[in-house]
Amino acid sequence: MHSVTSGIYSGIREFNRQDYIQTNAQINPGNSGGPLVTKDGRVTGISTWKVAGPQVEGLGFAIPINIALKEFERYLGQLWKSD
Repeated sequence: MHSVTSGIYSGIREFNRQDYIQTNAQINPGNSGGPLVTKDGRVTGISTWKVAGPQVEGLGFAIPINIALKEFERYLGQLWKSD
């Protein structure tokens, strides 16, 4: 029911002028959105998508946590303004 996988940090990759964390964490339909966590329990990113194909075994990518928090803040700010 609950599981944990190891996600090795491979570096930062840029796509469409946005930085993403490259990882080998398992990302499959229905389980994306999990956090990347350090051994100290700090969240460093949120796994979001992977690239797979005939010549690629599967590269996983995560949104860096600082970018995710800015987006949440922007979204929540809009919610509070609409009240």
